[in-house]
Amino acid sequence: MPIAAGLLLLAGCKKKEEAEVEAPAPVEVTAVTQDTIRRIVAGDGALFPKNQATLTPKIQAPVDKFFVNRGDHVKAGQLVATLENRDLTAQVAEGKGAVDQAESNLRNTQGATVPESVVKAQTDVEADKEAMDAAKKVLDSREMLFKQGALAQRQVDEARVNYVKANTDLLAAQEHLRTLQNVSKEEQVKSAAAQVESAKSHVQSLEAQVVYTRITSPISGIVADRPLYPGDVAVPGTPLMQIVDISSVIARVNIPQGQVNAVKVGQAAVLTLTDSTDELNGRVTVVSPSADPNSTTVQVWIEIPNPGEKLKPGASVHAKIIAEQFKAATVVPVTAILPGEEGGQAALVIQNNVAHRRQLTLGVREGDKVQVLNGVRPGEEVVISGGMGVDDKAKVKVIDTSVKEADDEDENPDEAPADKGGKDQKKDEGKPKKQ
Repeated sequence: MPIAAGLLLLAGCKKKEEAEVEAPAPVEVTAVTQDTIRRIVAGDGALFPKNQATLTPKIQAPVDKFFVNRGDHVKAGQLVATLENRDLTAQVAEGKGAVDQAESNLRNTQGATVPESVVKAQTDVEADKEAMDAAKKVLDSREMLFKQGALAQRQVDEARVNYVKANTDLLAAQEHLRTLQNVSKEEQVKSAAAQVESAKSHVQSLEAQVVYTRITSPISGIVADRPLYPGDVAVPGTPLMQIVDISSVIARVNIPQGQVNAVKVGQAAVLTLTDSTDELNGRVTVVSPSADPNSTTVQVWIEIPNPGEKLKPGASVHAKIIAEQFKAATVVPVTAILPGEEGGQAALVIQNNVAHRRQLTLGVREGDKVQVLNGVRPGEEVVISGGMGVDDKAKVKVIDTSVKEADDEDENPDEAPADKGGKDQKKDEGKPKKQ
């Protein structure tokens, strides 16, 4: 009898173990759906003004007056400061007097009588002409006497030499007069005109410096910085004031080099400040053509409207750029994705409580959902919990998550004791009472 009892006990244990091995694995499932999913490219950056201008003086002079303070709003072209210019104003008046003097000299040169050098040259021409005429008469007379035999050849030759010399002197005097009449007077007029232009240019330079003493804003915006005070010396190249336009702000975001190809100008973006959960809507305006060799990132600019000027330059932001959007895409939760063959991805599709492992081709991922390009169809049920270790075509037990949630509510420690008592009372109503 003891041997038979032992055999029966061993047979019972073996059946219990076989039952435990063959028990289907409990899994949770959800339906494959169609939904809109977006390709998101994310990055971190900081806010900058839409536009800014640093006002620097062009001349060195003490600050006479400021018309705005830090934090004031200004408009484009508005006068914001003046520099002392009394010495420049006096120099302008002096320069204008020099212009008047130069113009008077030009008029005198253009309308003056023939200069003394020209008169002398004309006299020289007349004298040389008379000398040539006299030499000609002497030469003619001697040639006639020579023909008559009354005069020697030597005297005729002397007269011819004197005539040639007198003719040469006349030609030289005539050329000298022509030069004085044409070239010299023209050069004198040019010189006088050049003096007028030089005087005018000097006045224009002085007037420009007077204009430089009036500092105006080139843009509309807010005075962000004003390091000097009235009486301080403004120096060229040293900032006098900084104006920023924050009617819109620019988020300069660094995007990983491998993802930037999907980013295009005009794409929408959602940004959040590091110390806030509020979402800000913007649009991509610039995609840098080159990457930073140190960080291997590409800078992208996103413009964000800033009504009320609540956003301040310098704040850190996290940006999500909507690179692509797919409507009616086949979507599954991230928890449904399991390791597949050869490093791929797979999912367990449940049909009649049997798991079927399918290889997946995935698309984009957004949050806790993934786009499936191939492998499952909308309406099919996939495992989202308990799928690890479940073989292909293995039997499973689908857990009703709604029942589980109801059980969790029953186990809520905040439930009133009176309600529990009521439930226990209902359970005891159907039991026979002990006599």
